[in-house]
Amino acid sequence: MELREEVLREMVLLRERTPDISGSVACTVDGLTVACDLNADNAEQTAALSAALLALSARMAAMAGKGALEETLISGTAGFAAFYAAGPTIVLTVLAEPGTNLGLLRLEGRKTAASVAAIASRKR
Repeated sequence: MELREEVLREMVLLRERTPDISGSVACTVDGLTVACDLNADNAEQTAALSAALLALSARMAAMAGKGALEETLISGTAGFAAFYAAGPTIVLTVLAEPGTNLGLLRLEGRKTAASVAAIASRKR
């Protein structure tokens, strides 16, 4: 099975396990889309911004002496966007609705990011 298909399967499972998740995007650290589980026309822009945000967040965590980046969470009036490093080459962005259980989002987001990282390392 192709990388895109396996990653997309994990992203669909994430959405099915966590009802408040509205979709996700996986991209390379360069901002190129790997897989998309969004009903949006701006997936390419989401991927590019996700890669940039993850790079900035990792640099800030290191500069502040807070260790390795685990996640970045953006809270907005219309919901949440969570960003995870899925290994050294992929960024997983998860979008969620207002009122989402953030503990569940974090738990399931990290679990999916680990699965995506494992898939990517096998596909090298």
